[in-house]
Amino acid sequence: MKNVHVINHPLIEHKLSILRDEKTEPFQFRLLVDEISYLMHCEATRDLPHRDAKVQTPVAVANSKKLDSKIMICPILRAALGMLDGIFKLIPDASVGFLGFQRNEKTLEAEFYYAKLPPDHTERTAIIIDPMFATGGTAIDAVNFLKSKGVKDIRFLALVSAPEGLKRFSDVHPDVAVYTACIDDGLNENGYIVPGLGDAGDRVFNTQGA
Repeated sequence: MKNVHVINHPLIEHKLSILRDEKTEPFQFRLLVDEISYLMHCEATRDLPHRDAKVQTPVAVANSKKLDSKIMICPILRAALGMLDGIFKLIPDASVGFLGFQRNEKTLEAEFYYAKLPPDHTERTAIIIDPMFATGGTAIDAVNFLKSKGVKDIRFLALVSAPEGLKRFSDVHPDVAVYTACIDDGLNENGYIVPGLGDAGDRVFNTQGA
């Protein structure tokens, strides 16, 4: 799977170990999701196009570089909302395209229910974000939707992934790069990543047991 990139970094690995811990409180879980997303986004945007620019410093003119592409962050509702602030710290002028999917507990697949993209979405590089990359169904549907709307440059950012989902996704969308902090052992009979980190949405928004 040449399109899959595992981001290995000591800080990410350390924070991920705390994120996984069932004893980690919701406020700390949210903070860790934010921090890991920030660190991963640096790598996921490494090859963004840039242009030459001249900047006047207090001393002289400096030859510099500036981004030459517009970004659209596409969070998968709702768990990915916890990743959004960390990415905004790096690219505060990015637009947001919301993609709503809800897991069907019988089929273990995600069902599409909402989308809201900026008017100039076809001119933007789309970075889909979701803490969990499990069966790959949501990721495939999200990319299918964006491609159907004319988006050309698409990437996917996930904290924890399952090999089954990555393989399924790569077979359908080999042109879309996936960046993940970890590839876990696999999926259990309920379609959850093992060892994973539980239900990321519930842990971010403190709705476990609701």
